[in-house]
Amino acid sequence: MVEPTKSFHVDHLLVQIYTSEVEMSADVAKITHQYLQNLLEKQDQVAILLATGNSQIQFLNALIALGGIDWSRIILFHLDEYLGITSDHPASFRRYLRERVEQKVCPQRFYYIEGDTLQPLAECDRYTQLLENQPIDLCCLGIGENGHLAFNDPAVADFQDTSKVKLVKLDHINRQQQVNTGYFPNLAAVPQYAFTLTIPMICTTEKIICLAPATRKAEVVKTMLMGDITTNCPASILRQQPQASLFLDINSASLLADHED
Repeated sequence: MVEPTKSFHVDHLLVQIYTSEVEMSADVAKITHQYLQNLLEKQDQVAILLATGNSQIQFLNALIALGGIDWSRIILFHLDEYLGITSDHPASFRRYLRERVEQKVCPQRFYYIEGDTLQPLAECDRYTQLLENQPIDLCCLGIGENGHLAFNDPAVADFQDTSKVKLVKLDHINRQQQVNTGYFPNLAAVPQYAFTLTIPMICTTEKIICLAPATRKAEVVKTMLMGDITTNCPASILRQQPQASLFLDINSASLLADHED
């Protein structure tokens, strides 16, 4: 089993650093695999919230490749989806998760946010009801370059949000990130609005695993861990979550060189 090169806490948040994204993803997959196996020994079914984006790809591949998980007892949800694009759109999070997860493991059920709904507020209510009826055992996350969790950008993040799901306008940094990572050809093609699970909803989950590899995340990781806990960097709220762990590679942790346990 791959071991992190460094492990420490920032407030309540466990932070682990690995020599590469490959090693990070492999170890997090094993940690997640063991957690799911332990849960399935104690309860009939398990509910997981999944994220998308480049940070999740190697992790998801490694987790699925390990085998030995009874996915027929696992219910899946996801964190966010663009408003106004179909489930077959190349950038659709439903498509990403259908192709990378659902079709490979055949879960008991995958509840998708219907991004192309004609009634977006009713869709928020529908997904909220599903979440209220199903406690979440595990949430897998990434961090945006603007510090967002899911689509909770700084301008719309609310640590005391009373909603579980909401419709938000995406900021410029977020939309440009989607272009930079290859999901859209240009800024104009990126939807301006999206559905997102809220920060309080994310924080109610029993276990949070957050992956943030790559040099382009180094600045926001530094801000998240060394700055104030504020909606200016929504991911900083994870420092108040004892059930959360943050996994980095040496590139995303490169600006933390002076951190001491």
